[in-house]
Amino acid sequence: MRNITKLAFSVAMIISAGMANAKTELSVWEDIQKSKGIEQAVADFEKEFDVDVKIQEMPYTTQIEKLRLDGPAGIGPDVMVIPHDQLGAAVVQNLISPLNKLNKEIYTESSLSAFTTNGNVYGAPKVVETIAMFYNKDLIKEPFENLEDYYTYSKEHTKDGNYGLLAKFDSTYYVYGAIKPYGAYVFKRNDSGDYDATDVGLSNAGAVEGMTYIKKFYKDGLFPTGIIGENGVNAIDSLFTEKKAAAVINGPWAVEPYQKAGINFGVVSLPKLPNGQPMSSFMGVKGYVVSTWSKDKELAEKFINYINQPKYAAIRFEKTMEIPPVKEVMNDPKFKENPIASAIAVQASRAEPMPSIPEMSEVWGPIDAALQLIVTDKQDVKSALEGATEHINNQIEAFRSGM
Repeated sequence: MRNITKLAFSVAMIISAGMANAKTELSVWEDIQKSKGIEQAVADFEKEFDVDVKIQEMPYTTQIEKLRLDGPAGIGPDVMVIPHDQLGAAVVQNLISPLNKLNKEIYTESSLSAFTTNGNVYGAPKVVETIAMFYNKDLIKEPFENLEDYYTYSKEHTKDGNYGLLAKFDSTYYVYGAIKPYGAYVFKRNDSGDYDATDVGLSNAGAVEGMTYIKKFYKDGLFPTGIIGENGVNAIDSLFTEKKAAAVINGPWAVEPYQKAGINFGVVSLPKLPNGQPMSSFMGVKGYVVSTWSKDKELAEKFINYINQPKYAAIRFEKTMEIPPVKEVMNDPKFKENPIASAIAVQASRAEPMPSIPEMSEVWGPIDAALQLIVTDKQDVKSALEGATEHINNQIEAFRSGM
């Protein structure tokens, strides 16, 4: 009996010692092919805090959906990456936790606001994306300052299958920057910065004025019919890489394919509109968030703060070419010397984060449909936008009543 007691005691001591020596583990879901950007930061964090960080890559747009099952099952991550427009639904469904000790001062105001709702910050901005002007330097020696100059150039050079400026202006995502400076808005924001989903401003006087101007690119035959609809972006890319379009409005995701196509291109922020205001744009923000099911939220938040320090954000930019909304990095001379990054950063400063509330999902379909009616001259600007806004309001009302 005594020997059995001694054996049990010894086993208990061995188990206890093993548990004492076991490292704390932190599970992190990173975006696909982007973990190379945080390798150094992770290694330093592990060494400094004696933590074992497990990195798993998966597309950032699908991580929230995977968390719905993996979180409750106890196999989800502590930290993950999501686009800010998924924030509203994630908060409503209690999938992520607020960050209480985030180093807010290091981020740009617009990127931080993208992950803020109901007075709480739920994500640390990792990457900002927005659209810009890409131009073929062999066709346009210097980019124009005004959109009207691109219109004039297009009128002179649209012939024999060649075009001047091309843009997906039949899509809300791309045309918003042309109507916002006239006074359009998706949802009004109150003094606290929260969206009022009952106030949609996509058919007001400013929206009508801005879209009336844009319509003339189509009315005057400067945009081919093939760029209207779902395959429009692919058609635009093809024309630009075939050197049949002198300039296109696109996002940073187009840089690599344009480079591989051997196009001698430049990138600048979007031009000014006839009212003298520079074109705005929608801004997308990717950010690190903490799962509701994380067993060590304090450590998870410490990890997020650590890897987003300016020195690590700079390394991440060099490795991935994704633009970090960290003020110190964006103001660094090395960053500003990169013409592509600098152009996107300038445009991002003029951009507006896409609304992150769940009601935003009711906006895209009706407005995109209205835009296509407008550019194909099947309905006038005012009635098309008003009809779409009425449809949006009805859908939002139905959505809210079903919550």
